[in-house]
This record gives sequence, structure tokens and C-alpha cells, in this order.
Amino acid sequence: MKEKITEQSIQLFEKKGFSETSVQDIVDSIGVTKGTFYYYFSSKEELLMDIHLSYIDDMLMTQEKIVNDHSRNCKNKLFEIIYILISKIKTQGPSARVFFREMRNLNEERLSLIIPKRDQFRENIEKVLQEGKEKGELKSELNIPIVTFAILGVTNWSYQWFNPEGAVTDHEVAEIFTNMILQGIEN
Repeated sequence: MKEKITEQSIQLFEKKGFSETSVQDIVDSIGVTKGTFYYYFSSKEELLMDIHLSYIDDMLMTQEKIVNDHSRNCKNKLFEIIYILISKIKTQGPSARVFFREMRNLNEERLSLIIPKRDQFRENIEKVLQEGKEKGELKSELNIPIVTFAILGVTNWSYQWFNPEGAVTDHEVAEIFTNMILQGIEN
């Protein structure tokens, strides 16, 4: 039942927004009582926190496998990280939108659990870029923090416009982004 409440909440938060969705909306949509909701969650914010933790923990686990795979070069690792960010929109689009849009609705205590995980995701990208720089795969003058934020900006915003059912696949978008980042757009 907890999973059902969570999944339905993600759909409602995506459609209506966190603030505009009430606990009553959630329980009405799945035909249970508020008591059932409060058996699993102490508040709507705790539910939002669970959604955030589930999303970022899954992303970190996948990313860390890529980062720690010594059989891949830096460019391949970078592509794979970009790909997971785009492919999650295909497989977990509503969760991605809730994750990026609704973080502002978490209190400081809950944010203190999410922000270090987001920072770790960013630091893992920096680690890959530093590795590429040290191995000569990337430019020696590369400003790693700025490039990292650029990668995150390009990929994280794609939840707003990327249509997994559209003409361009998630894999193709990841290839385009990776090529743009690695080669630039200059002729």
C-alpha cells in the first residue's frame, strides 16, 4: 500500500503540484482513508522526502557504478552519466519532475538529507572530469566546476522538454549532449 500511495502521489504532485495536492486528494484517488495514509507517512512532506530520497539514491547508485568502472574511459563514463540523467526522464519522468520542481517544499532538516546526496552526484561528475584531465582525455585548462554545472544544467532541465515518445530517443539526446560538451558547437 505504501508503494501505491507513493506512486499515486507522484502522479498528483506532477499534475497539480505538491502545495495544491492535499492528503485528501491522495487518499480519494486510491480509495483509502486518511488513516491509511498516516499509517505509512507522518505528513505529506515526509512522503515528498521519501520520493526525493528514492530518486536520488537510485541515481547515485547507478552513477557510482559508472564512476568506479575502471574498464571505461572518461568520455564513456561521461556519456553514461548523461544517459542515465536523460533515460530517467523516460523511465521515471513524473518522479524526475517532482524531484526537480518540488524540492523547495522540503524543510531545512529534510533538505539536509537531500543536498549532500545531490552534492555527491555533482562531485562524482567532477571526479570523472578530473580523471579525464589527468589522463589527457580532456583539456588541461578545463574548469571542472563550471563544466560540471553546465552538464547538470543541460541534463537536469531536459525533464521540461524531453519527450521520450518523440522523434529523438533518450540515447540520441545523450549522444548529442555528450558531443556538444566534449566537442563544442564550433565548426
